[in-house]
Amino acid sequence: MDSETKKYTISALVANKSGVLTRISGLFSRRGYNIESLTVCATEDPDLSRMTVILIGDEYMLYQMIRQMDKLEDVKKIGCANELDCVYRELLLAKVAATSDVRSQITLINEVYKAKVVDLSIDTMILELTGDPEKLDAYLKVIEPFGILEMQRTGVTVLARGRHTLKDRDCYGDHVN
Repeated sequence: MDSETKKYTISALVANKSGVLTRISGLFSRRGYNIESLTVCATEDPDLSRMTVILIGDEYMLYQMIRQMDKLEDVKKIGCANELDCVYRELLLAKVAATSDVRSQITLINEVYKAKVVDLSIDTMILELTGDPEKLDAYLKVIEPFGILEMQRTGVTVLARGRHTLKDRDCYGDHVN
């Protein structure tokens, strides 16, 4: 197997009940694998939650974690998202130092990135941006010189393009990058 380290996206439908997140994150922890990003939310089915895990590692780590997660009773469907066939999104909130003399510069940057000002005070602005993670990274580099006072990112969410759904997948092996 290829031992190249890269970013993988594991998407899973899991039982919507207490303790599931702890059991799954414990799998990663016990093996010493770091979770780069983790999002969990309710789905259109009240019995299921959707979990998106970003793992940085090699294919061996990816297959290990998918196999281990798939063994859990609470994991109903699991797959590795292919970045060419999926839409990735993340939300960023960033509070920047913004005195009156730099606000127009920040506003111009916001227009290019389609970011919104969601709060304004005498010397700060809270900015909101949604997009793929690379767009958020690029935006942060551009606004960083103004002074990022604090920021929060939601973590990556992902859905397959077209009519394909995670529920339709029979196995995970043929959906790996």
